[in-house]
Amino acid sequence: MITPEQLKAARALLSWDQRQLAEAAGVSLPTIQRMEASSGNVRGNVDTLVKVVEALHRGGIELISEGASSALGGRGVRIRT
Repeated sequence: MITPEQLKAARALLSWDQRQLAEAAGVSLPTIQRMEASSGNVRGNVDTLVKVVEALHRGGIELISEGASSALGGRGVRIRT
């Protein structure tokens, strides 16, 4: 799962606004806005979530899940090397 905070941080690392992410993912701008306004984990259709995560991945983003290996633990976002 991805949180709204991870989604916003990923966009920031890519210097993308919401419209650019929507275009890269092939979804509507209001969809991205709703996802970022969610509380807890991002809510949405599974296919839509996959499109957004894949767009971020193509942009060079690695999403770090809860419990995944990272220096301080917890969730996060980083640019893949």
